[in-house]
Amino acid sequence: MVHKLTGALTLGAALLLSTSAFAQDKRVVTWNADYDPIPLAAAEALIADFEAANPEIDVVLTNFDHEAYKNAIRNFLTADPPDLANWYAANRMRPFVEAGLFADISDVWANNGLMDSLASSVLSSTIDGKQYAIPYTYYQWGIYYNRDAYKAAGVDVPGPEGVTWDQFLANCEKFKAAGIDCVTTGSSALWPVAGIFDYVSMRTNGYQFHSDLAAGKISWTSPEVAAVFDNFGKLQPYVTANHAAIDWQDAAALLVQGKAANYVMGNFAVGVFKEGGMTNDNLGFMVFPEITPGIARAEEAPTDTIHLTSGAKNPEDAKTFLAYMASAEAQTKWNGAVGQLPTNKNASVDAADPFLTAGFQALSTATGGIAQFWDRDADAEYAKVGMEGFQQFLVQPDQRDAILERLEAARTRLYPQ
Repeated sequence: MVHKLTGALTLGAALLLSTSAFAQDKRVVTWNADYDPIPLAAAEALIADFEAANPEIDVVLTNFDHEAYKNAIRNFLTADPPDLANWYAANRMRPFVEAGLFADISDVWANNGLMDSLASSVLSSTIDGKQYAIPYTYYQWGIYYNRDAYKAAGVDVPGPEGVTWDQFLANCEKFKAAGIDCVTTGSSALWPVAGIFDYVSMRTNGYQFHSDLAAGKISWTSPEVAAVFDNFGKLQPYVTANHAAIDWQDAAALLVQGKAANYVMGNFAVGVFKEGGMTNDNLGFMVFPEITPGIARAEEAPTDTIHLTSGAKNPEDAKTFLAYMASAEAQTKWNGAVGQLPTNKNASVDAADPFLTAGFQALSTATGGIAQFWDRDADAEYAKVGMEGFQQFLVQPDQRDAILERLEAARTRLYPQ
């Protein structure tokens, strides 16, 4: 059963729906979500399958639009919580965990072998050694490249395993000599440049360092951050010079036209590349190169999650549904419908789509953790200050010290020690 709520929603209306009498002859699991039409249809299909296998349980989904949900979630979690609520992994769920609003579901993980099947998402689902989320869908970031640009510059086209950091930088010098941007981005809206920074940070110091940096736990004047910016600076001369004046779709056009060779971007951009004329023949994908040898590979993959609320009225049946949402069967069906990737490594993706296939392989084998993207991993104000700094550094690398001082001042103000 699905209730669809759009626009602003009063708390009273939400409470009326959550406490009304549904299917009195069945045990009810209530679930609050914020789906667009295609994922909503996928959710309805999964509910139908689950209820067919568990006829004694009725899953009642109340669907909000995105903005209404962001405004309502803390209210309904404290006033009259549903059994289940949609949210996001890692630092985005931390405030609700620390407020006691999301429940520990380590038993669901242990009883269903999820430490293995959801191995890539363990770190992003865990706080203080306990699991608080079921991740069920994500999408990869990485380097999308134009094979024709590689050939034009006389650079070997990467294989499935990608290239080393030293080789990537050496290739950048060849692209520069050929008049081709080695790396493009369009940062007028700030967020695209964070994708580059996140990878340099994780490849330099690892997932946990990067997560702690985004959470305000690490000083921007530390030697570890200095190492990140040393590597960021090695890439800076090869990034599209006017990136701060263009948006991400403008940068996509540069890749399509062969004026740029590589683009650090999310898989949602593939449609834009292909609308511009690229095909599977000249569009490629590889993971971001290893920088510090031996650091477990982490990837950027914004992850959607479902949580058991601490005030759940039917926690046992809700856990049964969570276990189903974690299964390979459910995740294959869900992600096939919405065109994203399952977090369960035993699920399957469309073998005819080389980018989904490559992304699934990259994420399922990422033993170092899954980052959520800077503006999800960091609080909103801190995220913005950070992205402004990343953008400025790629324009004015000589201002590095001033940028880091400004970021450190923001950290101490927002996260008093």
